[in-house]
This record gives sequence, structure tokens and C-alpha cells, in this order.
Amino acid sequence: MNATQWIIFILIVQVIHFLGTWKLYVKAGRKAWEAAIPVYNAIVLMQIINRPKWWVILLFIPIINLLIFPVVWVETIRSFGRNSLLETWLVILTFGLYIYYVNYSLDVEHIKDRSLQPRSNVGEWVSSIVFAIVAATLVHTYFIQPYVIPTGSLEKTLRIGDLLFVSKFHYGARAPMTTVAAPMVHDTLPVLGVKSYLNKPQLPYFRLPGFKKINRKEIVVFSWPADTVRQFFKAEKGVDKPIDKKSNYVKRCVGLPGDSLAVIDGYVYVNGKQLDLPDRARLQFEHMVYSSKGVSSKALIEVGATDFQRRYVAPNLSQEQAVALEKDVLGFNRNTQGQLEIYTKEAGIPVERARKLNLSLKEITDLQRSVPLTKDMVEKLRKNPSIDSVVRLINPKGQRGAGLFPQNSDYPWNYSQMGTIYIPERGKTVPLNLKVLPLYKRIIEEYEGNTISISGNQISLNGQVVDSYTFQQDYYWMMGDNRDHSEDSRAWGYVPENHIVGTPIFIWMSFDNFVDAKGRPNGPLKWKPRWDRIFTTVHGDGEPQSYFKYFLFALAAYFVGSWVWNKRKEKRAQ
Repeated sequence: MNATQWIIFILIVQVIHFLGTWKLYVKAGRKAWEAAIPVYNAIVLMQIINRPKWWVILLFIPIINLLIFPVVWVETIRSFGRNSLLETWLVILTFGLYIYYVNYSLDVEHIKDRSLQPRSNVGEWVSSIVFAIVAATLVHTYFIQPYVIPTGSLEKTLRIGDLLFVSKFHYGARAPMTTVAAPMVHDTLPVLGVKSYLNKPQLPYFRLPGFKKINRKEIVVFSWPADTVRQFFKAEKGVDKPIDKKSNYVKRCVGLPGDSLAVIDGYVYVNGKQLDLPDRARLQFEHMVYSSKGVSSKALIEVGATDFQRRYVAPNLSQEQAVALEKDVLGFNRNTQGQLEIYTKEAGIPVERARKLNLSLKEITDLQRSVPLTKDMVEKLRKNPSIDSVVRLINPKGQRGAGLFPQNSDYPWNYSQMGTIYIPERGKTVPLNLKVLPLYKRIIEEYEGNTISISGNQISLNGQVVDSYTFQQDYYWMMGDNRDHSEDSRAWGYVPENHIVGTPIFIWMSFDNFVDAKGRPNGPLKWKPRWDRIFTTVHGDGEPQSYFKYFLFALAAYFVGSWVWNKRKEKRAQ
């Protein structure tokens, strides 16, 4: 909805409110016209229902207002003596329209000094729950949001199964654009598995002031620009999602608005200089490990390597055994010798499961194995006497990668070699021709709402022939530290400023075995805590330090102190 449509919508709401409440205003000792003045009528209504005036603010906060409006409807009819459970449900289920019946058909009196105390324990419980949800939604929407790392694009910097607190106030909280949505959930309702929002109406993009801008090298959470999936980890037909309901991604910002960026041999160069990453960044690149004796999985696991495949040979496998292994394996294959091969990720097949299923397995140690490694891992492997050599795999310049930005044959780029490319900055103008159009076409059409047409060598924008374009917002370039296994800006291009969510500040919990071999979430009973990562900060220099023991100490001190304090109060009372 544009500004004009929103003004019309607000006026319609005001008319509906006036027609349904003006008599009640009069019965409460106010003037009829006071029910018709936007904002002022809400202030007066709070006085009528004996609630604080600051509640008016909650009525204008997206998402929060969805929770407050039903409360105000109930409080309105109760201020005129309509307290029954049936009427409470009627005013909620009719979206407040039951107030029309009270206004026009019932002879009611305003209860000026109405008690605000719940009449039963159930009422008190419901009241507490409602306002706890309001407070939690306010914090979740505008300050801090919990987030889980679902993929390995930032391994080993952030790991699959890290549970984060993401700050929205660092860059300034993005106000919800989707006006009708369930509180404290993202795009899907838990258990029910259906979408948690309505696509319309939509508010214009607005961001509250923050206390810092995005810095180069920072880890950032953002709405995935290319998202068309209804739900993470669920393969379905694509959907058109509002910006603030797109799946959240977390990557490292390597390019800021106005930067010139290139990727050379997998390393990022900004404005002609290689980008130096913070101490805690753990860059990983794909390597080929060689050994004449066979590259053992044990040697790879000892250096901390993950995301590599293991291969087993089984003489036979029943249907029942294959079904039991489904969550542990990537797939099966029959080799040329007629043997059944089983492929798994680095965790392999648990020994206890193999014994329980009475499996006879032999792991094949190939003479060469492909695995993503950090610099430290490479050094450790090269010192291992069983390893002959470790060679990094680099896509050569000019070799076109599949499905990469900007998906045009004029740009033969790949994950190792890309650019130079300009990161658009708001207010800056670039020449526009058929050569550079693929770089900015998505920005111009999808992110900034224009229409492009081409006739011969001429480009028309909204029906006008143009040879330049001025950007309407800032853009960023995001990449994962697991460079050869990260779907990032190299795949779908720039991240618009209105897609920015916040920055992770704290790992409050971390689990191994968070996903199965196919990348699908495991049940909580299979999770294994990573104690050294619990209560660690995301940003900063040096090795991350866990503050979990200090938290436990503070928690114990609190309970002991509370117990001592209560004991002293009891003695004084005696």
C-alpha cells in the first residue's frame, strides 16, 4: 500500500470507530465529536476505559497493536457493564463489531470507577499472559531476537546448531512491514505448519535510528533477497513473500555501499586491497587431501574437519536396515563389483546403531578426498606422516560457474573468481547500458520497483529512454566464511538496506548433531551441547571465551542470597 492508500485506510478505520462508539462516548460524559478525531479519540477512549494514556502508543506499533486491539475492545464493553464470558468472546470474534450492538441496541451506563482487578484466578492468569506476550513481542520485534544457525556457510566461525541473540537496535530496528502476523514467530506457525501472516496490507519500509552503521567484516543477519520458499528445509512450490517474512540468513558483510569489490582465488579484494578478516574469522576452502595409504576419516576428524563424505561397503542390506539408517546416510550406490556402497557425512554411522542392526561394514579410505579446511587444519594435516599432500582446489579465472550472479554469459565468474563489481550506494548514479544492465537489473526492477524494457540498444525505464540510473537505497555484499560451501551474494547478488535485520551478539546455547545427514533438523533428544561455545560473544578479538560458568555462579549466588534474605525476614517477623 502506498501513502495515499494508507491515509484512506486510516480514515475508513476512524469512520468505523466513530459510528460504533459515539453514543458510548456521550454516555461516558464526553462529546460525540471526540470519537471522530484520530489519535485524540484514542486518548479519550483510554480515559473512558480507565487505562493509562500510554496505551495509545501500543495501538500504533505494528504487530503489538494486533494484541492490544482485542484487549481494548473487551475493556470498552466492560466499562459499560458487559462482563459476561459470552460477550467477551463475541467482541473478540467479531473483531470489535459487537460494540455496535452495545452502542445502538443496549441501554448501558458508564462505570466510571470500574475495578481493574480480575474477578477470578483465571482472569488474572489470562491478563498476565496477554501482557507477557505483549512485552515479549515488543522485545522480539524491536530489540533482541533469538536465531539459530541452520546451515554451514559460516563454519567454523559460527556453527550449525549455534543459538544466537541477534541485536536489532545496533543498526536500528526495522519496523514490521507485514501488518497482520502472529507474534514472535517468523513465516510459519509451529505445529500447524501454515504461514503465520497475511501478505496485505503492507506498511512502507521504515527503520528506527540505530547507534552504529554496518561495518565491513561484521557478521550480519538479513532477509534472504532470493527467498521464495514457504518454509526452511521444506521443498515446495515457490511463493512471493513480504520482505520481513523472508527467511533470515547470516553472513559476513565484505562490501559496503560505494565499494569496488573483486573475488580473486576465493579472497575478497575491496577497493584494490585484500580484505583482512578478524581473528575469530575461520576461512575455509575446499582442499584435496592425498595419501598413498588412503586418507583416513580419523586423520580428518582429529584436525577438526567437517562436511566431508565417508563411504562404507556392506555385503548386504535389508529393507528394514536401510530404513533404520535413513537419517544417518546421504545415499546408497551399487558399485561395479556389485557391492552396496553407503555414503554418509563426517559423523559416519554410529557404532551402537551398526551393532543394533547387526551390520557388517567396511569403510573405504580413498587415496584422495575432498574436504573444506581452514589454514590451521591444512598445517596440521601436512605434519601428519600418513598424509602425502594437501592441495587447495581453485576454480580458474574465466570458467563460468553454474547459477551464479548475474547469470549472464558476459560474466564468466565462479565462486573463486568474480568482479570487479560496484556495490551501489544511495544517491549515486551509474551509466546504464546493455553490458552493465545484468548487474543492476534486479535492483532496478525488484528492489526499487521500476519497469525496464529493451529495444535494440536502447534501455527504457518506466517508458522513458535512459542511459544512467540513480540508486534509491544502499546495498551490501555478503559472503560466508566457508567460501566454497556458502550460498551468498555470489549466487544472488546485492543485499538491499531494507533487508537488513541486525547483528548477532551472543551465543547463548550451542548443540552438535543439530541436523541429520541430509541437513534436516534432528529432534532435541539427539542434540549434544557444545559447552565451550555456550555464553560466548560473537564479535571481538582472540579466541571466544565461554562465560557459562560465571553465569552459573551468579545464578547460584542469587538463589543462595534469596534464601538467606527470606530467612532473615522470617526471623524479624517473629
